[in-house]
Amino acid sequence: MANLAVIETAEKTKAPIDVVSAFLANSGKDSVAHAAARLVSEDATYVSLNFDNPELQQIEPWAGTRKGRQIYIDTFSNVGTYWDINDFAVTDIFSEGEKVAVFGSFTYTSVGVGNRFTSPFSILARVVDGKIVYFQFMEDTYASAKSFRVSGEWVIQSTKGGEVFGVGVK
Repeated sequence: MANLAVIETAEKTKAPIDVVSAFLANSGKDSVAHAAARLVSEDATYVSLNFDNPELQQIEPWAGTRKGRQIYIDTFSNVGTYWDINDFAVTDIFSEGEKVAVFGSFTYTSVGVGNRFTSPFSILARVVDGKIVYFQFMEDTYASAKSFRVSGEWVIQSTKGGEVFGVGVK
């Protein structure tokens, strides 16, 4: 259910920090559509985890750069479908002009296989006239993608002539 009070405050003040805080407070799969309709510009840009990585998009379909309010709704709804959200905590948030920076951590458990992980996150957002126009979300992408892993191993060689080793063995 949407937290209307923080959305109404953000709409009154139009302060970038209030707008981003209100959006995050209403980013659950049951409230994000309402929050996005009121706080996100129709042509807003959303960058999730990277600019464009088709392989990662097979695992996390929202990864990459997209435009439009609907991607905000789809992304945050999918997060609540792919994972159980155990914890989501903002530790720092500050703004300067149109820009807002957010830092924190979250703990999710994958619905499909039950793998739990904790990741730091960071957000860079830009707000114009009380609407989010840009939102870049970064996290420990290796941990989030790995939470869906059922089996398999990567064989790694980090440096030229360096040791070859495997990761991901269960």
